Amino acid sequence: MIDLTYSLIIEATEDPDFFGFYSQELEGFTGVGHSIEDGLYKAKWGVQEHVSLLEQKGLSVPSHNPDPTVVIHNQRHVQAVY
Repeated sequence: MIDLTYSLIIEATEDPDFFGFYSQELEGFTGVGHSIEDGLYKAKWGVQEHVSLLEQKGLSVPSHNPDPTVVIHNQRHVQAVY
């Protein structure tokens, strides 16, 4: 069982040793792991730290997701708009 309180997106990068992760439900939360498993581990503890920091700063914290999901995909490339 993956014990997360918010949904998570993990992106494989061009470097096979780095996986970026973030949660669209928890503004400002991002991180990097050296594998999918490392990203999940870091996200679990990172979310707790991020929420604690938001609370300390008096910022709003979104409600926990009762059914969070984890999506894993290749890194999306953003194209510049001119």
